[in-house]
Formats: sequence, C-alpha cells, structure tokens
Amino acid sequence: MLSVLDADTDAGRRPRQAQRVELLDGRKLEYVQLGHAVELGLSGGFRVLIESLAHLNTPRGRVDVEPGADASDVVATLLGDVVRSARTGAGNELRICFVSGSELVVDADADVESWAITGPDGSLTVCLARGELACWG
Repeated sequence: MLSVLDADTDAGRRPRQAQRVELLDGRKLEYVQLGHAVELGLSGGFRVLIESLAHLNTPRGRVDVEPGADASDVVATLLGDVVRSARTGAGNELRICFVSGSELVVDADADVESWAITGPDGSLTVCLARGELACWG
C-alpha cells in the first residue's frame, strides 16, 4: 500500500493508505480529451488526468505525451484498449500497461501535480509535487 496524505477534512492531514490504482485494471479506454491536461476516460466512470510530461511506450517505440495547446493525440491510438495493470513505482510515477503491449508512464514532477485518478464515487488520488500522494474520499 502507498502512504499518502489524507485530505478528508474530518481526519486532518495524516498518513493513511491510498486507494489502490489497481482499480483501473480491466477498464476499457473509452475516450481521450486533450487540453491543459490529457484526460483518459475509462469504463466504470474512472478518469486519469495527466498534467505533466508522460511517455507512451509502444511495441513500435517511445513517444512523449505533453499536455497543452499542442498536445499530441498519440494516446488516442489506445482507444478501445483495456488496462492490463495500473501501478505506482517507487517514485510514485504512474504506470498503466495495456493489453496491446503499450505502457503509459507519468513521472512525478518536482514542481507541479503530475497525475490524478478520479473514481465514480468522487474519490480522488493526486500525485503532488515531488511525488507525494494525496487521497480524498
């Protein structure tokens, strides 16, 4: 389990266990929205928001994915693909592996929030600056 900040106002700010990102396992990528953040819409009402540089490793090579006005639409090639596994690494980078063999990696950023996962119940897990995780709900 991952140690995080609990942002529940009743609980204060204390370490607790994060909602595991394994909840994304088996979810189908239903939509991709480009903008200031790259948003991945997954089946079951889950969303992944990417707010910093990410890397898409495919069987044909590696492509950088950077949110913003000129965001690459390469992530759209994964539409319809299914998440084989979703995990965080030692530095709290997010690793989403797809059935097709592609892997999306979002590293923790020293200065800004790099990624977030929202659930259908309103839960939210955010990778804060320097890789610290915070969890709401």
